[in-house]
Amino acid sequence: MNIILDWAISNKIELIGTIFGVVYIWFSVRQSLLTWPAGIITSILYCYVFFGAKLYAGMGLQFYYVVMSCYGWWSWSHGENSESGRQALQITNASRSLLIKLFVLNLFLTTLVYYILGRLTDSPVPFGDALTTSLGLIATWMLARKKLEHWLIWIFADLISISLYLYQELYSTVVLFLIYIVMASIGYYQWQKEPEKILC
Repeated sequence: MNIILDWAISNKIELIGTIFGVVYIWFSVRQSLLTWPAGIITSILYCYVFFGAKLYAGMGLQFYYVVMSCYGWWSWSHGENSESGRQALQITNASRSLLIKLFVLNLFLTTLVYYILGRLTDSPVPFGDALTTSLGLIATWMLARKKLEHWLIWIFADLISISLYLYQELYSTVVLFLIYIVMASIGYYQWQKEPEKILC
């Protein structure tokens, strides 16, 4: 018991970030506006955690998450224009052309971040860090626009992330990402049940 308590005290920022991360994904599944403030808090805490673990791209990604959380908050609050006026943002399927564009963008971003990490940092896992960072950039934008397929991208990214965090001994974060995978699977199932999804 003392070992667990000592670990919790010495890793309190990571532990608090884990708790807020679970809250964030829970609200996301439920399409609650509280998704976004919870996401902002989680990201700020993980900037600190990832800097300490030398996961620099992951740390930079957290700054992006803060910006995208503000955008997502605005996007979900204000909805979108339609012929009948302003309406709530609806869940939609990503079109094939959008998915192709996002795939190409992912290749470009992964290559760019990998190059930067390999040349300018002492990251022990530059490719994994680059890939998960790129996937996170894309999936967060898709969440802000309520694209159903973002859940599948998160599941893939989270599986890769778990191996990185095990390597860096971020055990609380490993637990968080296992929860993320379960919740993303639930989210995909729940969002699929929404009526009148359209392709766009």
